[in-house]
Amino acid sequence: MSLSEVDRQLLQRCLDRAPRAWQNFADRFLGLVVHVANHTAASRGVSLDASTRDDLVSEVFLQIIANDFGVLRRFRRNCSLATYLTVISRRVIARRLAASQRTPLPASHLDSVASGGNGHHGRVEAQARMEDREQVQQLMLRLDPQEANVVRMYHLEGKTYQEISQVVGMAENSIGPVLSRARAKMRGASENQS
Repeated sequence: MSLSEVDRQLLQRCLDRAPRAWQNFADRFLGLVVHVANHTAASRGVSLDASTRDDLVSEVFLQIIANDFGVLRRFRRNCSLATYLTVISRRVIARRLAASQRTPLPASHLDSVASGGNGHHGRVEAQARMEDREQVQQLMLRLDPQEANVVRMYHLEGKTYQEISQVVGMAENSIGPVLSRARAKMRGASENQS
């Protein structure tokens, strides 16, 4: 789907900081971002209350306006604006959900580290991370080499779709579907191991 004329004009008005352009933009895409928040949370097994969903949606819009609308300025206009914003929203929300699911270290561990303690908890945590990494590597062995390479670059190295596309010689719009298929295979393999 290509960029519609309505969205092209709205985008340009935002970039030009025309009166009410940002309000019109937010009104137009608020429902989309809310939907992405709900869907992204559900796909990760996270239940959202209204307050958390509002925070996630706000975070997306803050990212859009950051650096003088940097996200919108980087839009190449080779797909619909809704598609582009869906990808941006999903990335922002997924990162925020992942960050909120990390559990902070207990105060006893922080006290131990501050007082020069032995850091036993840190060693246990490092061991758990190694076991998780080994499990992920075992699951990646079930993928074909190209899928495993794409998963490694995106999830472990933090590369963008564009960077992955350049490395593997695959169309940029094919990276997302490859990742989705690979994740589904890894989930299936993980459930079979349980």
